[in-house]
Amino acid sequence: MALTIYGTAASRAMRTLWAAEELGLPYEHVKLGFNTPDIKSPEFLKINPNGMIPAIDDGGVRMFESLAINLHLARQYGAGALGAATPAEDAHILQWTLWAATEVEPIVRQWFTHTVYLPEAERQPAQAAAALEALKPKYAILEGVLGDQDWLVGGRFTVADLNLAAVLSRLAELGGTAWPRLAAWHARCMSRPAAVKALAMRAAALAAN
Repeated sequence: MALTIYGTAASRAMRTLWAAEELGLPYEHVKLGFNTPDIKSPEFLKINPNGMIPAIDDGGVRMFESLAINLHLARQYGAGALGAATPAEDAHILQWTLWAATEVEPIVRQWFTHTVYLPEAERQPAQAAAALEALKPKYAILEGVLGDQDWLVGGRFTVADLNLAAVLSRLAELGGTAWPRLAAWHARCMSRPAAVKALAMRAAALAAN
């Protein structure tokens, strides 16, 4: 097994670095940036034809899309642990990952675009405020689900928790700490040693820019 993770930890590659650390996988980290010419090279486009990061080459299995990559790694190397132990668990892991991708991340991206990503003169504060309002019903759903369980699937930390917590990695800035069960779940996720290590890699990458 030879896993290569492409993408700076300041990108969504942080999610895959977290998954690899959770699984104890040896990997090579190729720290390509958003604007690195190499991501448009013919060689990299064979790995990710979108010319974007992150991407992986896992012993010849080439993939893009961070949440899908994490599902693959959990299935391949973490069955019964980070991955599913039963078909029902697999279905629920897929459910929460797709929910994170379709119901939560577009809103988070809207907030991020108008608070961090765009030059200050181009930001629209109303768009950021609208995103925070749109997240509230999502938080209420999670608060209810986490009312009688610590984790989303199978009574243990799985890739479902990892993927959703990573999408919500800026939970405090996104107003999520007003929901105590959600905030406690997120703290449990982000305090895991693998998460702490991945976040440290992200912080170092941001500081280097």
